[in-house]
Amino acid sequence: MSDHGGRGVATPASNLIEQPWIPVAWLEGKSGPPYVGLRNLFLRAGEIRTLLVPEAPAHSALLRLLYALTARITALDEAGPGSWGDRREEILEQGFPEQSIELPGGRKAGIAGYFDQWSHRFDLFDRDRPWFQDPRLPDQCDRNQTAGIHKLVMSRSAGNNHSWFGHWSHAELILPHLSQATLSLLTWHYWGAPGALSRRAVDHVSHHYAKASPLRAALSYHPECDNLLLTLLAGLTPPDGDVSRQTDLCPWEREDLPDPLKPMPEPQGPCSRLTACSQHALYLVAAEDGEHATDAYITWAYDAGRIRPEDDYLIWDIGKDGETFPRLARSSRSLWRDIDALLLKQLDDASPIQPKVMDHAFDVSEYLRVRALGFEQDASQAANHQYVDSTTPVLLSRVEEDVVSSDLPVRQLRELGELFGHRLEQATKEAWLKYTDDKKNDPGAWMDAVAARYWPSAEEEFWSRFRQLTRSGGAVDSGFDSEAACRAFGRHALDAYEAVTDSVTRTPRGAKAVTSAKAIILAALKDPLKAMEQSKTTRAAKKP
Repeated sequence: MSDHGGRGVATPASNLIEQPWIPVAWLEGKSGPPYVGLRNLFLRAGEIRTLLVPEAPAHSALLRLLYALTARITALDEAGPGSWGDRREEILEQGFPEQSIELPGGRKAGIAGYFDQWSHRFDLFDRDRPWFQDPRLPDQCDRNQTAGIHKLVMSRSAGNNHSWFGHWSHAELILPHLSQATLSLLTWHYWGAPGALSRRAVDHVSHHYAKASPLRAALSYHPECDNLLLTLLAGLTPPDGDVSRQTDLCPWEREDLPDPLKPMPEPQGPCSRLTACSQHALYLVAAEDGEHATDAYITWAYDAGRIRPEDDYLIWDIGKDGETFPRLARSSRSLWRDIDALLLKQLDDASPIQPKVMDHAFDVSEYLRVRALGFEQDASQAANHQYVDSTTPVLLSRVEEDVVSSDLPVRQLRELGELFGHRLEQATKEAWLKYTDDKKNDPGAWMDAVAARYWPSAEEEFWSRFRQLTRSGGAVDSGFDSEAACRAFGRHALDAYEAVTDSVTRTPRGAKAVTSAKAIILAALKDPLKAMEQSKTTRAAKKP
């Protein structure tokens, strides 16, 4: 660690601007190291294919950080001067500006300008102002009750959480290196658990309860292009006209550390929304080599009420009372089931609100994919279950952007797949109940078996038909064959149902139960429109 007073001097071993810590994959024909620092990432963004972060929540958190830095470097953090879209178009053509750009108020843009100005705030293990941390914690928390390395790295076993990628011993600690420590720090800021952590005492307030991080249990959607430069620009959303870079600050740009006894400062624009809404305060204890973390303090950041910030990368579902809430990450749910919510503007008050980033992503590239990154977690508890990481095939521009009709091919296609999935579930439950004649007998074995057969085949069917939606003059071909799609999804449901229930049809009781419940699927094949209306009514009644 550095030995200095006053403003921090970057420790070479842990300066995130210069030291390699971000894992990347290079474009075919390009070569480079497997890890890069922030400066080289932006200098060579056009040669980098994608980030190679294996943990989905860390990947999503890193993208949010890089979006904020992209806005700063390109001066797209304010709406003006001129057209924000035109200025982004110039960056697309010319690449990220490498040299320093002087901005009003003493701020600097450009890769060299921004990183040189803030280099002293990007040292992970700086004593006075470590990056994205609160150096007051060792004095405000019990030094004998730290969180420990296993708590910091969420993929390790700690408390009630299981070990994800290996077995870890408290007796023989494997210390996280610069990359893993930084990504773990980011993961806690965005996906950290509520509940009991390290006790923190500030003036008259002393407790150990933290609130949930802003993305806790949510599923985040990110445009993905052919190289990282395009991906980062596609991930930007234009700031409102009154946003100022003097007030829309990232945590490391603030002159003073936040007051934990006051409410979290309201975000003043996209950069503070992306980086300054954490409910956790952390401090990493450096090993002697200055390249590894040997311990960690994790505790509450604000004692006052929690602010749920706007987020441009979430699908917002709407409850019966009109309240919005982010769509949760579910490892059992395929990404194609969210595709119409990603591509279509909100059709009615009951429809989900698409991520705002999708309004602007196709202006960067007409051909892009969407990557869903999330963490299946208990929203109100500390339990973590499974990462969610999936990517769509290339989406051809925005589908049916200006059409406001319920007869949209993409929506119909998704609804048909969902319809027969729900009917298959109902039929399977009904067959099990009639066969066993015992309401307490759990049909879970059959339910898991039909789901394992149906949803993968339905996903393949969806993307196959999605690719056939031709475009003419910017609109999807109106010749979409909904009847053929209905028969196809129905066939997948029947195949799954028959494969799972076949073993009991050799007895009269079993045959009668299976044949009777099969009518639930056949009815949807006969009249899919009526079945879909019934399904919508049922789902609306179940809304929280």
